[in-house]
Amino acid sequence: MLSHTVDGQGELTPAYASRYLTRSVPRNRLPEERMPPEVAYQIIADELNLDGNPALNLASFVTTWMEPEADRLMAATLGRNYIDAEEYPQTTEIQSRCVAMLARLFHAPDGGRSVGTATVGSSEAIHLAGLALKWRWRQRRAEQGRPADRPNLVMGHNVQVCWEKFARYFDVEPRYVALTEGRWVLGVEEAVELVDENTIGVVGILGSTYTGEYEPIGELDAALTDLNARTGWDVPIHVDAASGGFVAPFLRPDLRWDFRLPLVRSINVSGHKYGLVYPGVGWVIWRDHRQLPEDLVFHVNYLGSDQPTFNLNFSRGAGQILAQYYNFLRLGRAGYTEIMTGLEGTARYLADSVARVGPFEVLSKPGTLPLVCWRLRGERPYTVFDISARLRQRGWIVPAYTLAPDAEHISVLRVVVREGLSRDMAELLVSDIGRAVQDLERRAQGDPAARDRTGEGKTRGVC
Repeated sequence: MLSHTVDGQGELTPAYASRYLTRSVPRNRLPEERMPPEVAYQIIADELNLDGNPALNLASFVTTWMEPEADRLMAATLGRNYIDAEEYPQTTEIQSRCVAMLARLFHAPDGGRSVGTATVGSSEAIHLAGLALKWRWRQRRAEQGRPADRPNLVMGHNVQVCWEKFARYFDVEPRYVALTEGRWVLGVEEAVELVDENTIGVVGILGSTYTGEYEPIGELDAALTDLNARTGWDVPIHVDAASGGFVAPFLRPDLRWDFRLPLVRSINVSGHKYGLVYPGVGWVIWRDHRQLPEDLVFHVNYLGSDQPTFNLNFSRGAGQILAQYYNFLRLGRAGYTEIMTGLEGTARYLADSVARVGPFEVLSKPGTLPLVCWRLRGERPYTVFDISARLRQRGWIVPAYTLAPDAEHISVLRVVVREGLSRDMAELLVSDIGRAVQDLERRAQGDPAARDRTGEGKTRGVC
């Protein structure tokens, strides 16, 4: 997040650490003296109590829990810089193994020939994939003796902001497919209409952030194949599988969205989402080495060896990469399938229950990401934002927001089902949603006895 300096000095007066301090601590300037480690720790820990509880944060796709063995592995490798391949050759080897595993999971024609890299989340992965698309388009234009000064990228208006960043930072015109009532993702016909000879690619999303839906990437591949055949163009597809890349292969293995489709040239996926790794690790995989222009790869003679690198970042910790490999070894295909099946079952329970406890219409669909997105039906004297605020009083972080442009008149609530949201916790959430709705209805009717009832859940005995 972007930070700004703050005028005024300000002082911290910590509660539990105060017995060790004789004066307050400056808030926005470096202290003149050092302090005991337990005091520094307690000052920060006290402030972090104001953050939300990660276990009740149902807004984020990002992993908030890993097994103790993974915690130990990451703690032991905090000081390991993954870019130092000469000093940490086995870390580099493990990254290569992860890339090979993902290439095969995504049905690359020959997984051993695919190329890819770990990234800082899917944002960096998207920038790298976009650059490769732009470079390949520019090479084709140069070979044809045509100008390459007006590249554009076609995508749905439901894309994450990192795609807008890529377009702005790297001077690519974004062409957005408008959303419509009942279609909250990219429309194939509408996307093809926006394509021309300057289109560097079309983005398909495997798991929309808003509603969890998979875009019709197979239909998009067929339509673009026909368009390329008629025009002589070579417009490829990039799949943003940030959320769905670790879900669809295990729950819908027959769904054709990946390298089984000829025009899918690159895929990004977030290891720190349903890859079940702490933030932040992402991956980008290209179909084969031809899809990554050599001009983008830097060969760095760093600390004793030639290191080919294609990243926006350089130094970074190796812990998340090693934790991803831990998950691959620990879970395997059977383990990921079991976990994703459980999350899908919890999401189905929530969707069915939410539709019963209030005047709600569920917009998310089964068979996609394990999340539940819903809106209020009809005119109500309260909003989804009111419901979100009531749930926050119980500790639940359930976001309320408007859908993407062209559908921003629709406000929704969304729950992302991750590991840690058990069926028992889901039942408590449903009860709190029902109580929040009942209380808001009573207040709207002017019931003088109405009060905040979101904290009146039944107490459960624990053995």
